[in-house]
Amino acid sequence: MRIDPKIRFATIFDMDGKVLYSAHRDGVTNLLSQEENKKSLELAVSAWKARTQFAGKIGKGQYVLAAYEKIKRITMPLDDEHLLYITMETSANHDKIIEKALKLKEDALHAPEGMP
Repeated sequence: MRIDPKIRFATIFDMDGKVLYSAHRDGVTNLLSQEENKKSLELAVSAWKARTQFAGKIGKGQYVLAAYEKIKRITMPLDDEHLLYITMETSANHDKIIEKALKLKEDALHAPEGMP
């Protein structure tokens, strides 16, 4: 959430759709109900699993960007078992957010044991 003020919502969840962490920016109105958001996460997991079928030929997916009329959404793997799901304002610089999220992921992978 701290990488850009136009991020509305960020969630980390596993490949079963179980939410491990979720943050919602103060003052931002949810566009989906809690049940619709759960369904959206389930669809993201399903789509990501489908994409992995071709990883042997085209490489592992780095992220997916979906642009809608009211929001943009990024789905990104953190590892083989966890996904990061970010929604942002349509005016957000998604390239910058993706770049920063990938850097945070890379930094976390190379952090010494026990370091955040």
